[in-house]
Amino acid sequence: MLADFIIPNALWQSLTLTLRLALITTALLAVIGLPLAQWLNTNRLKFIAVIETLLTLPLVLPPTVLGFYLLLALSPNHPPGSWWLTITGSTLVFSFPGLVIASVIYSLPFALQPFQAALKSVPQELLNAGSALGAAPWKVWCKLHLPIAWRGIAAGLTLAFAHTLGEFGVVLMIGGSIPGVTKVASIALFDEVQILDYSQAHLFAAILLIISFVLLLTTNLLQRYSAARNK
Repeated sequence: MLADFIIPNALWQSLTLTLRLALITTALLAVIGLPLAQWLNTNRLKFIAVIETLLTLPLVLPPTVLGFYLLLALSPNHPPGSWWLTITGSTLVFSFPGLVIASVIYSLPFALQPFQAALKSVPQELLNAGSALGAAPWKVWCKLHLPIAWRGIAAGLTLAFAHTLGEFGVVLMIGGSIPGVTKVASIALFDEVQILDYSQAHLFAAILLIISFVLLLTTNLLQRYSAARNK
């Protein structure tokens, strides 16, 4: 591949691992986050604000704090880490599945909040009309609600994908720096800086910068278009 001549093998390995982590995390956030966003939007429980605060806490919580508690939870000494060890015979810490779990929790609010805003932007009258015509709730959700809100949903998924690409503190504490297993792009860049190989660090930083810029530009364009449509 041409990329192999441009990017050193070790950095290319870290980049592909990061992209795989971001894709899996984003897919899981779509499955988990959309129903959760709808539930938060429509639930009238008195303590719903507490639940919403807990779910969005990673927005302001230092990554090392979240990483520390996830490290405890995923370790073989505590559930669910001990359950995983019993079932699979392997540990969640310093493994790719552990990175996925940590990334989903850490990136959840970055997808959840755009999901909530997108779902709220759909006029309730349209949804009521679909129900009045005899459509089942799941059909209204899948064939009316989600298609109308797709731009905001896409913005949330893009933002979550970009956020996963840039994760450092949480993934370092959960996965360490195992080549081909947990050594993602941000950690590979940090390792290059530590050994003072600035030429490789510049190369990898530039790749991450370009990818992040394109993803963030896509998110902004989707949000602007969605806002313009709602006026």
